Amino acid sequence: MSEFAPQTRPSGVPSPPETEAPTIPRSRARSTLLKRLADTVCLPGSRINAFERAITADLLIEMLREASVEERARAARRLAGLTDIPSGLARLLLRDEIDVARPLIEECASLSDADLVDCARRGGPAHRRLLALRKPLGELVCEALVGQGEAPIIEVLLKNDAARLSSDCLEAIVAASREHQRLTPLLLRRPELRPRQAYVIFWWADEESRRLILQRLAVSREVLQDAASDIFALAAEEGWQDPLSRKALQFIERRQRNRAAIEKSPFASLEEAVAAAQSGMTREVAEELSYLSGLKPMTGAKIFTDPGGEAIAVLCKATGLPRAAVRALWRGLRRPEVGRDGQPSDGLQRVMRVYDMIAVDRAQTVLRYWNWSLSSALTTSLIQAIRDGDSEALDEYSVPQRVAMLALSTDLHR
Repeated sequence: MSEFAPQTRPSGVPSPPETEAPTIPRSRARSTLLKRLADTVCLPGSRINAFERAITADLLIEMLREASVEERARAARRLAGLTDIPSGLARLLLRDEIDVARPLIEECASLSDADLVDCARRGGPAHRRLLALRKPLGELVCEALVGQGEAPIIEVLLKNDAARLSSDCLEAIVAASREHQRLTPLLLRRPELRPRQAYVIFWWADEESRRLILQRLAVSREVLQDAASDIFALAAEEGWQDPLSRKALQFIERRQRNRAAIEKSPFASLEEAVAAAQSGMTREVAEELSYLSGLKPMTGAKIFTDPGGEAIAVLCKATGLPRAAVRALWRGLRRPEVGRDGQPSDGLQRVMRVYDMIAVDRAQTVLRYWNWSLSSALTTSLIQAIRDGDSEALDEYSVPQRVAMLALSTDLHR
């Protein structure tokens, strides 16, 4: 007989029914055993040692893998109050359906950051939303949540005052806020936000957010100027040979205008360049305005092409130009000066309010940060990486550099 021939059934053995096997009825034994195992895992340390708890947890895990959703949810509710839940058991339930994971995420205070990070990465959006609401929330968990790139989850996280956001986490949210404008007001209320991050957000922020940035985060450099007051003379004696100290001192010094640029400029002063720009801003005039203001041409181009126009007010205030210069540059850029009611346009009024609001020293801080970011971080290789969209090359640069370039080098793609 061939080994592949049909096998005959021994006599006396009934044939299986033709229909599907009936559903296994709910077992009281299983339900009771699951409850007892969960109760045993929850016993205090005085009644169960670590090895016994681990063995019990292993058995409970194996049973929960085949248990119903109702049974898993019941076990999760029982374990939520445990002060020392085994990690394997916690992760199994945290990765489960949201109705199972919810009690642990919302109520279990003993979960480790490692367990929560695992939940953030392997759970779904509903899991991450509950995690973002959890109080308190450590930096590693916040980074895992933000790393998923889900704007609604980031929004919930920013509203959580008990969440601790690391610098890298904030940089990632700053970058995300460019595409998701709703994040900007929430970012500006976070105590972890630093001026350098706010100055980058400025470029895509709305009118109210820009006002808050310039009002609350445009800082004075008075302390720095006092600390470095005697170093300027030392650097001058050395002929400004050290590039690192030269760049830092350029950021700190009180004078904004570039006096040396006047010798090479066709204009006798910054005011004369502004007067020339009033009749029509050209690329050549814009470059001269930048040089005379102590800026790189790319920084000047970013300011003059900014749709909102508030950056023009910052430039004029920082360089000591009068209010009339704001109107002159506005006119040179062919922006509407008068509204339908014959009054100054809303845009011009908004920019004038910014000019009146911000102090000279604080305006200089903002302006110099914009310029300093470019002159310090914009290298030939970085420019090429941005143009090519080479994400691997961009990874070689710091997060602050990449975020700054995101805001300040959009013209590189043109």
